[in-house]
Order: sequence, then C-alpha cells, then structure tokens
Amino acid sequence: MIPLVDVKAQYAPFIPELQARFADVLESGRFIFGPEVEAFEREAATYLGVPHAIGVANGTDALVLALEAMGVERGDEVICPAFTFYATAEAIARVGATPVFADIDPVTLDLDPAAVADVVTQRTKAIVPVHLFGRPAALDGLAALGLPLLEDAAQAFGAPGIATTGVCSTFSFFPTKNLFALGDGGLVACIDDAVAETVRKLRFHGSRDKQTFELIGVNSRLDAIQAAALRVFLPHLAGWNAARREAAARYAELGLGDVVELPADEPGHVYHMYVVRSPERARIAEALRDAGIASASYYVTPLHLQPAMAYLGYRPGSLPETERAADENLALPMWGGIGPDEQEAVVATVKSAVGVAV
Repeated sequence: MIPLVDVKAQYAPFIPELQARFADVLESGRFIFGPEVEAFEREAATYLGVPHAIGVANGTDALVLALEAMGVERGDEVICPAFTFYATAEAIARVGATPVFADIDPVTLDLDPAAVADVVTQRTKAIVPVHLFGRPAALDGLAALGLPLLEDAAQAFGAPGIATTGVCSTFSFFPTKNLFALGDGGLVACIDDAVAETVRKLRFHGSRDKQTFELIGVNSRLDAIQAAALRVFLPHLAGWNAARREAAARYAELGLGDVVELPADEPGHVYHMYVVRSPERARIAEALRDAGIASASYYVTPLHLQPAMAYLGYRPGSLPETERAADENLALPMWGGIGPDEQEAVVATVKSAVGVAV
C-alpha cells in the first residue's frame, strides 16, 4: 500500500527528541501557554517574517478569531473561493458575515483577481485568498483591489511570499500539513499590532490576565505538548518542503504530464498535496485503488453548492471553473520523503489506466 500522505515516515526519526521534549513539559507542569508556546510563537514569527504569531487550538479557530479581530461582523460580505475546505466559508458565516464566492483561475486553482473584482460591493469588508494545495495565491493582484486580505495559509506553511501581505494569515497544524502537530493546532500571524492584540484576547475569553474581560472571546489555546512537537519539526520544514518540490519534479520527469494535467508549478509552491486533473479521474482512481495506491479527490461538492450554504442562492453553473476543478481533480501520493520507486509505481498505474504503454 502506498498512502496518500505518510505522516509517520516524517516524524518517526524524531521520536526520541519528541519524547525528551514531552518529558520536559511533564516535568515543568506547564501545559497551557507557558515557555514552549511562547518559544514556538517567537520562532514561527521569525520564520514567517511577521511581528506577531499567536498560537490557537486549530486552523478553523484561527480563521474565526482573525476575522473578528479584523472587525468583520454581521452585515459584512467577505469574498473567498468555493474550491477549498469548508472551514474557510464556515468561519465567515460564524462571525455573522456573508460568504461571497468568486471563481478560481483554471491553471492555479487559486482565486482569480478578475473574478473577485466582479463581486466586490459596498458591503465587502475583506477578501480571504486560500493558498490552495501549497501554491501561493495571486496576492499582488488581490491586494490591488484595495481591500484587507486575510490569507488562509492552512496548506502552505513555508511557502515564500505568504503572510506578509494580508492583515492576518492563518495556519493549521493538522497532522497531514507541511508543518504538522501530533493533534490539532493552529496559528494566527499578524502584521498589525492592534489586530494581534485583539486575537490574543479573543483566544482566552477576551482577556489578557484572567481577571479583566474586555471582549466576548472563546477558549482556543495551542497547548504546550503540541508547541513542543512543532518546535522539533519547524527547523526541518524547509528540507521537507524541498523534498516535496523534488518529488513534484520527479512526477513530471516520469512522464505523468503525458496523460494528466499536472499542477501549475512556481518557485513558491510547497505541494501540500500533489493534485492533477483529468476527465478520466474515476478510471484512474479505480486503477490506483486496485493497485493498492491511495488517491483522493477534493471539494467534489464545492462550497457554493454545499447544503449549509444553500441560503446564499448559488446554483450549479454559477462558478464554472470551480465546478470543473471539482469534477477533475485527483491528489496523488505526496509527502516529504516519498521515494522514486513509489512514484514510479504511481505513474505506471496512471498510464496503464488510460491505455498508455509503460
């Protein structure tokens, strides 16, 4: 069996170091906030090139808290893609605002700035570009529209050029991410001092000191055990991302592009997932499954057609490029350390599925 993502292959070499770090946390008795969380926040801020990095419980909370801190509220509209995980639009609705979906660029699968411009209204408060599958969105084109950006960077930690354009950027440390925890975890990166201060209060019941409560917040804190793990992994992230890029290049060298549409490459792509496109997706997925090779199709019901978003009034055909990507995308095995033999087996199976001699 070749998995879609082999998380254990990445963390297994670090188990002794992880155990030592966890033992230090146990000895300290500091499980909430404390020195491990504070250290990770400093190290993450330095890595991202931002003044503030605030640990939270998960990537979804990161989006909600960032939106609230940016002043998004009931009656506002926030533009985002429909070809992404549900949390992006869910967070907008959670703060009482209205998600407005714009179509994607058919090559990059990220928000198309021209499509975004078409749906801007006087009620538009912000834009949430998603750095989908690890490929940075067109931040310059979106920033030129003159609206605040909240970068959903859950799939793109370590991608160059992210986190310094948006007022906030949010990250998930779900175990399959490029930078991952051993459970849930999230981060809000901010370039604005006042917004960062508000996020810090919101994550802890609207308080900084547990005595005075200035806002209606939530309980959303990155715990010390996860911070300790993240501190072990962060120094290795650049190497893991480089390995992902090498694996993406190897797929192309093996001739995968002869039978499917390969993901658009650029120097900043960190390949959280390696997602190809083909009208023959079902046949390819079946062949991979029969060969013991995992694959997955993402966002097959895009957000504008999800039942929870029906109140917005979108219909099939509203976002043609989004819907075509939903019908054609297929993620193939990818992680920092996938080997040539595994990739050769993947490519041979895909070629055989569409009738190309191997």
